[in-house]
Amino acid sequence: MKKNRLLAILLISFTAFVAIKIISNKVVTQSSKSTPFKLAFDWTPNTNHTGVYVALAKNWYREQGLDLKILPYSPNVSSSVLVTSEKADAGISFIEDVVGETAKNNPIVSIGAILQHNTSGLIVLKDSGINRPRDLDGKIYGGYGSPFENPIISQIIKKDGGIGNFKNVVLDIGAMQALESKRIDFVWVFSGWEVVQARFDGLKFNFFPLTQYGIPDSPTVVFVVTPNKIKSSPKLLKKFMTATAQGYEYARLFPKESAQILISTAPKDTFPNPKLVFASQDFMSKNYADKKRQWGIQDIKSWTGYPQFILNSKTVIDFNSLFTNKFLP
Repeated sequence: MKKNRLLAILLISFTAFVAIKIISNKVVTQSSKSTPFKLAFDWTPNTNHTGVYVALAKNWYREQGLDLKILPYSPNVSSSVLVTSEKADAGISFIEDVVGETAKNNPIVSIGAILQHNTSGLIVLKDSGINRPRDLDGKIYGGYGSPFENPIISQIIKKDGGIGNFKNVVLDIGAMQALESKRIDFVWVFSGWEVVQARFDGLKFNFFPLTQYGIPDSPTVVFVVTPNKIKSSPKLLKKFMTATAQGYEYARLFPKESAQILISTAPKDTFPNPKLVFASQDFMSKNYADKKRQWGIQDIKSWTGYPQFILNSKTVIDFNSLFTNKFLP
């Protein structure tokens, strides 16, 4: 009797062992067959990208069957170009690029907003004597080479009673470095990074948020793909955005842990000042999305006002074609 019971136990244990091995082999097989997915960043790694790094660290892309590869950032090739040339499956870009490429019949579509509101603005040194946008007339602006910068900034100056004339020089060094060295008088920056950095460094400055000077609100940074990608790979994009949304929702809830994941997962020496990352992440986690609103969600209002503003009056675009929420979980 005891011998039979022992044999039964051994048989059950062996069966369980075989089952575990089979499951393990399946997992390995599924992992080895993960679909490659290339993502192009808009800039070097920063807190705009935290959700991606969290999802990578938590293996949420792997769980969706994706082998995510972040393409090396190059200032010579924009993420939008990498997407439209099919060198990247998706990219992180800006609403200006979505509108501009679509206007040139080279369309890209936003499939998720990293920040649902525009947190950018113009920054100047406190001791420059520039106290409001109209004081920017005749000053030197440190630009990034986008065709939309001049008309947008000119409108901000005019809205405040100025003429709207200034000199645009394309930067070959960091924006804040150029400002602090007084090579330029003002620059367009993001509240979640450069403004946090300026406060962190004890810099005295004035900041003019775009939305306070006649510029319609809009998403700040977005994930983009081509219409062809939407048609050919809807399931792939759904998997990508499901894992990505998990990463950003996690970053909303756990800013400190997410900041540490970003620091640990990004390429070595990306962040010489980790304290800045934690301070930036605290701001970003509060601003990824409105309270009680799903991360990434977009609406036609935010994709009409600002795009209409930056478009030439003779250009006609179907604003509904610029974004979609269909791949969000």
